[in-house]
Amino acid sequence: MKLAVAFLCYQNSSAPYLMEFLASLDSALKQLEEEVLILAGDNSGKHDRRNGDYIFEYNNHNKNKIQYFDFKKNLGFAAAYNLLINTAIEKGAKYFLMLNPDIILDRGAIKKMLSTLEFDANLTSVCPKIYRWDFKNKKLTKIIDSCGLRLKPGLRFYDLGQGELDCGQYDKAEIIGPSGAAAMFRLSDLEKISVNGKFYDEHFFMYKEDCDLAYRLRLNRLSTKMLASAICYHDRSAAKRGGLWQTWLDWKKRSKKARSWSFVGQHLLFFKYILLESYYSRFLILLRLGFYAFFSLFLAQFLLKDYFRFRRFINSLD
Repeated sequence: MKLAVAFLCYQNSSAPYLMEFLASLDSALKQLEEEVLILAGDNSGKHDRRNGDYIFEYNNHNKNKIQYFDFKKNLGFAAAYNLLINTAIEKGAKYFLMLNPDIILDRGAIKKMLSTLEFDANLTSVCPKIYRWDFKNKKLTKIIDSCGLRLKPGLRFYDLGQGELDCGQYDKAEIIGPSGAAAMFRLSDLEKISVNGKFYDEHFFMYKEDCDLAYRLRLNRLSTKMLASAICYHDRSAAKRGGLWQTWLDWKKRSKKARSWSFVGQHLLFFKYILLESYYSRFLILLRLGFYAFFSLFLAQFLLKDYFRFRRFINSLD
């Protein structure tokens, strides 16, 4: 088997998208001649079963059946995907495509990514050009959501082109890793950077795990390419540009739990990799740590409790 496709569901945050996502996935998979394994992990817990209902309905009407894993609780992004990746390896898959369910795929997107990895043995991963899907207004746009991950000094990861109108300006740009929203990997290369059968670092419960993986890909000289001809659309309200004030407003709209996970993830990146960075980058990291401490103390006190979690994380980091 050449390809495994996987996605995760989360209660009500996934269910509204599944009908359109699954329809686009089925259309894209029909362009392939290869056998495909589809895996769906449900992190909803006991509160919602609509995701499973949509998947069972899909299986009743489509040739490519989805293997559904109800985890009974939220394992987190990293742990859930580690289980799905290992399942794909056990089933003999050569490539692994991970997708967010709040995505719509162009018909040829998967075929183009698969052909690119097949053609270039030096590539570890490819990602599509991701545009913003205005789900609320049912509109597909040409506003970039992500052309892949880039890295600035101070361990500042960012989605290339996010919020910009696409004019082809990033079609040949270099990236260090794919966005976690949509990425296809060569599994034999992922196994090179796995630790005890884990591909994503499970200390990152949710958020920043794709940054951590991208950094490890770069450390091991494993290359990633954004494929401009492979298109998909992603509903991400944070895909805006508007300066510091807009960033603050977007941050405030997110749940406290999501903000806490992102806060913890960013600090874990600092602790894991600061000594691998240049002196200039280390200086910027220390400035950012100081800013986060000040910010937490005076503007977001609910984040202060997360500092007590870091000692346990640091002691267990590999």
